[in-house]
Amino acid sequence: MSILVTGATGFVGRNVVRQLVERGEGVRALTRNPGTASLPAEVEVVRGDLAEPASLASALKGVERMYLFPVDEAAEEVVALAKAAGVRRIVDLSAASVTVGLHVNPVEAVVEAAGLEWTHVRPCGFMANMLQIWAPMVREAREVRYPFADEPMNLIHEADIAAVAVAALLEDGHDGAAYTLTGPAPVTVREQVAAIGAALGEPVRYTEVTREEARSILKAQGGFAAESADLMLGFVDYGGAAASGADGYADQDWSALLKPWPDGERVLGRPARSYAEWARDHVADFR
Repeated sequence: MSILVTGATGFVGRNVVRQLVERGEGVRALTRNPGTASLPAEVEVVRGDLAEPASLASALKGVERMYLFPVDEAAEEVVALAKAAGVRRIVDLSAASVTVGLHVNPVEAVVEAAGLEWTHVRPCGFMANMLQIWAPMVREAREVRYPFADEPMNLIHEADIAAVAVAALLEDGHDGAAYTLTGPAPVTVREQVAAIGAALGEPVRYTEVTREEARSILKAQGGFAAESADLMLGFVDYGGAAASGADGYADQDWSALLKPWPDGERVLGRPARSYAEWARDHVADFR
């Protein structure tokens, strides 16, 4: 069986690839830059871009199952091409915000309408979302400067998201399911920084700053931090429009996502990994 993994070098996609290889599956990985993919040697790495569906023709040949990274406006064409090529099962990466009515993901409707086997994987916030923002701070000064000190959030390890996706790709019984995935318990920014320090075995100081101060810090940091600052800090919403309220999210009720949801444990037969485990898994990034 040949499985196509799109978004193969992302936080989740890279874990999907690795876990499929560990289970002895044939994996084809789609990426825009094969030369820098750094994927396992067993993987067939192919060039392609979901935003340019015509580039997927060779990648889809012989593929039976596909892990679909969010594809937005090109979804209909991508899914149609996959179906025409013989793909019969699609597992798509969505978001927990869809479950609680804060977001609509049109890709889900496209996948459902295709007449194939499908599973939606809907994770809450990634533990890894802050990696590219906080890791440079920790490496440079053993300090994190960020707002929202004691606001709880439910976050999930990217390897757990991948594990559910892999189960849906390989096992029967997941057709037509939408799995909402969370971590085992809410965790605050202050607690996250403490867990990073514990993983390093060194003190990491946390300094709470305002959203405006944090925006200046991230813009100066450049790269991903600068590009994502307005969204991560709540100055704009997921559609790019200006967000309302003092904290940027006053018009959205995220409380339903603070509780642990049971879907992941039902699929995997074990609890979700904790933030402390995630920090240990990424200690090299912070060191």
